[in-house]
Amino acid sequence: MRRDTSSAERIDEAAATERVTGADLLAARLAAAGATHAFGIPGGEVLALVDALERAGIHFLLAKHENAAGFMAEGLWHATGALPVLVATLGPGVANAVNVVANAQQDRVPLIFITGCVDQALAESFTHQVFDHQAVLRPLVKASFRAAPGTEDLVIEKAIAIARRGRPGPVHIDLPISVAEARTERREPPATPRRQAVITADLAAARELIANARRPLVIAGLDLVNQGGAAALDRFLLCTGAPLLTTYKAKGLVPEQDHRVIGGVGLSPKADAIVKPLIDAADLIVLSGYDPIEMRQGWRNPWPADKRVIDIVAEDMPHGMHGATLRLEGDVGAILTLLADARMPGNIWPGGEPGTIRTRFRQAFAAPSDWGPHAVFETLRSVAPVDTVATADSGAHRILLSQIWECDGPRRLLQSTGLCTMGCALPLATGAALGSGRPTLCFVGDAGLEMVLGELATLRDLKLPVVIALLVDESLGLIALKQRQLDLKRAGVDFGATDFVAVAQAMGGHGVAIVDRDGLRREAQAAFQRDGFTLLACRIDARDYEGAF
Repeated sequence: MRRDTSSAERIDEAAATERVTGADLLAARLAAAGATHAFGIPGGEVLALVDALERAGIHFLLAKHENAAGFMAEGLWHATGALPVLVATLGPGVANAVNVVANAQQDRVPLIFITGCVDQALAESFTHQVFDHQAVLRPLVKASFRAAPGTEDLVIEKAIAIARRGRPGPVHIDLPISVAEARTERREPPATPRRQAVITADLAAARELIANARRPLVIAGLDLVNQGGAAALDRFLLCTGAPLLTTYKAKGLVPEQDHRVIGGVGLSPKADAIVKPLIDAADLIVLSGYDPIEMRQGWRNPWPADKRVIDIVAEDMPHGMHGATLRLEGDVGAILTLLADARMPGNIWPGGEPGTIRTRFRQAFAAPSDWGPHAVFETLRSVAPVDTVATADSGAHRILLSQIWECDGPRRLLQSTGLCTMGCALPLATGAALGSGRPTLCFVGDAGLEMVLGELATLRDLKLPVVIALLVDESLGLIALKQRQLDLKRAGVDFGATDFVAVAQAMGGHGVAIVDRDGLRREAQAAFQRDGFTLLACRIDARDYEGAF
């Protein structure tokens, strides 16, 4: 029997149909994939998308620059696992985001980057702000798509799958205005297949190498963090008795207070020299999700060709940085789990070398004086609550901090390690604090902060509890250090003093100047209890970095 519907119901149904656009299809798929926020600066070409995101339950957050917006998306992803989404309008919006897209490629972030663009027919006869977005971005992304009518849901599904597959990375979608705004049919999303642990090789040879090793060493990296393999790594170390080195991104996979953890390596020549005898003495090195994109030139061919090395990776990518006896591709944690019972520890490292190296490692980076960057890091580590997430900008302070700062879990020290880009720490901390709702600690130099001062207003508007430890030395300390080492004239590294305390207060936060440990301890304790952001302007001498790392 036919059911009569009221005119009001028919109007509601018609209105619902009219609201379904190409942008709606993209937004619905992003929400289903776990996106909770999108970051960027809107322009006319992305207004339909921004509206669709909001209606899909994805909150669009305004940043002051597209580069910072991308780092905010990454920080949120680290904190919650939410799919990171960056939105930019055509032309200058896309160009502003190039750095953070390159960072996502090198730091293995599954960033979905959606850009507005004019329709192809219009682009042939209209040049204002128009350039080929895909041509610019293709060298920096895992894939680039241009959405067309009827492909919206297909394109976004492919983009999400590619961004997350293997080693994660950015994927770009160019969304023409007409496609975003066009009315289309609502389509049910396909069922998402369950992820299976992938192991693509016979493990017998690896088991034999492990069984015969007496001085095994594990070097863990970013793949293991992204695949959530901390528990598997812990069990493998327990079963084999191997000590652990990590890249900077892998710090905290095993809490660094654990006696099995030597420390982080790859950027500090001092740290690398301390651990080199351990690498040389090892009769088996197990690379556990080790991604050499984090490592400096000193880690090119760090062991001889005949060294027994098992390289377990999420995705086998040619790099030329090192050789290996065996390479196993797939789920790194699952492979470690299957290899863990290859031997139980017994008479491992009989000379006790790992313990000796661990002691030397920590003594090498102890504070040499009552005040300076060492003291800043030590004091804040003692004050910061358990599970505090810290971020580090690029520069001399990051190298030293990464040796001193002990992480009690993975993703507790966020930084740009592949691209080493300045200006990342504050927006990373913003995204992390947004996701956790807890105070986040941001380490940044004065030059790095001046790159992103506008994002203090973003912190103010979002009312986020970020504690900013600012290292004030009025110079590009790391570059000045390199100039001295190369006996070059000091040039382009000095700049004037900014009253950062006044800036913080003018931007709606709390600012205070710090010149000693007691003052830092007192103000940091108050900062971790304060709503909103706090800027601790720590005056240091850049010469304290000489010989520090």
